[in-house]
Amino acid sequence: MSSSFQAPKGTYDILPADAPTVLAIREAFAAPLRRAGYGYIETPVFEDVKLFSRGVGESTDIVSKEMFTLTKRSDEDLAMRPEATASVLRAALQANLHRIGNLPVKLWYSGSQYRYEKPQKGRYRQFWQVGAEAIGAEDPALDAELIILADDAFRSLGLRNFRLLLNSLGDKQCRPVYRAALQDFLRGLDLDEDTVRRAEINPLRVLDDKRESVQAQLVGAPMLRDYLCEECKAYHEQVREILTAAQVPFEDDPKLVRGLDYYTRTTFEFVHDGLGSQSAVGGGGRYDGLSEMIGGPALPSVGWALGVDRTVLALEAEGIQLPTPGSSDVFAVPLGEQARTVLFGAVTELRRAGVRADFAYGGKGLKAAMKAADRSGARFALVAGERDLAEGVVQLKDLSTGDQTAVALDALVSTLKEKLK
Repeated sequence: MSSSFQAPKGTYDILPADAPTVLAIREAFAAPLRRAGYGYIETPVFEDVKLFSRGVGESTDIVSKEMFTLTKRSDEDLAMRPEATASVLRAALQANLHRIGNLPVKLWYSGSQYRYEKPQKGRYRQFWQVGAEAIGAEDPALDAELIILADDAFRSLGLRNFRLLLNSLGDKQCRPVYRAALQDFLRGLDLDEDTVRRAEINPLRVLDDKRESVQAQLVGAPMLRDYLCEECKAYHEQVREILTAAQVPFEDDPKLVRGLDYYTRTTFEFVHDGLGSQSAVGGGGRYDGLSEMIGGPALPSVGWALGVDRTVLALEAEGIQLPTPGSSDVFAVPLGEQARTVLFGAVTELRRAGVRADFAYGGKGLKAAMKAADRSGARFALVAGERDLAEGVVQLKDLSTGDQTAVALDALVSTLKEKLK
């Protein structure tokens, strides 16, 4: 009989059968970051709600519609983190990392985020990301570095059917001019009340509206690229040149905005053509003003987040199965109580020597225990009865070939480590 409880709507369990793929994705995302000097950071899953309303933006759907707020047991207003950039920057500022180390401060994280939205394939209320932030430097090479690291991560998994979309959102000098021009254009459209309100607060967010009724009216809307100042144009061109030199293909997308208010200049998104409407597998950009928004000093920064859940779906869409090693290398099958005691000691010794080893628990007979050994994915079964122990040996059976050899108990660890190389 199963439990009467189920995972909450919009969430799911990562089970042992799925875990190797999930862990491999996380490692593929993390490995290039470690090689590039990014240090690991973890932040609380809940923060002061104002951290997100100021940083992410009051007008965003994330803050206005999707943020989980917590029932209060104190005077604090807390919210589950809907994204991690604001949290990571808050932690860096609180610990004065920008003062005690070289700039940029390079950080990476892995964890779950929370958004209250209508669940569908590729969109969950709890979802996992690996992300990276480079805090305290304004340099097109840094923007390009992060994009290249993400591209390398996806390719290391064998993915090929993804595209990199690239845009510039300008800065505090040129964006206000564009903002005013876009607002003038939007005021002439037939938009619903919520969209009109969004257009007055942050008109760029309207460009990100996925509804066809809105997109159809945006034909002929002014494009930000036509309003970029010379400095922003030059900066963006340097990013493009570095990516081209690194052989990272990209597509210029003048409508790319993304759903967060803090982005400036470089903005990018990785999309996969096999995922339908939820096509984004990762993205990010530069956020030069976020530190000041949350009460810190001026710290130009850039970062990204890559979706673990979406990447699982992308691998499925391309028919890619990552290598999934069995849960153990050796499975011990004792025949009798004396063998049970001796083989359990041998399993403990093997584990301490770095060998993955498991044991036939529950007093299984030989046939049932050997079936359990096969199901474990182990390469070898370790079988012993009273006669074997009297001779000081155990039987080592190769489960792929059926070959069986006697191995001295005192040489078991060295023999197995040699065979498992």
